[in-house]
Amino acid sequence: MYGLIWRVLPGPWPSKLILSVGLVAAAAALLWLFAFPKLSPHMPFNDGAVEVQGADAAPEGAGAPDALPGAESPSESGSPEPSESESS
Repeated sequence: MYGLIWRVLPGPWPSKLILSVGLVAAAAALLWLFAFPKLSPHMPFNDGAVEVQGADAAPEGAGAPDALPGAESPSESGSPEPSESESS
């Protein structure tokens, strides 16, 4: 089949090479733009194999803490730090 395509393409071998690379690129573009998007809903890649009940809910105590241990919030430190406009 590839020999038939090579013989049908016009010109010497450098032009045949350029044309055959163009044909391969065009075939790949057609697959990526039209064929693969049509097939993707029918493929099982996004299907989960295991379903867990309550997987959306986080366990109690999980997650980031509100503040780091030993760190004070600005309201607890007594006096707020002066802003740059107040200090100059």
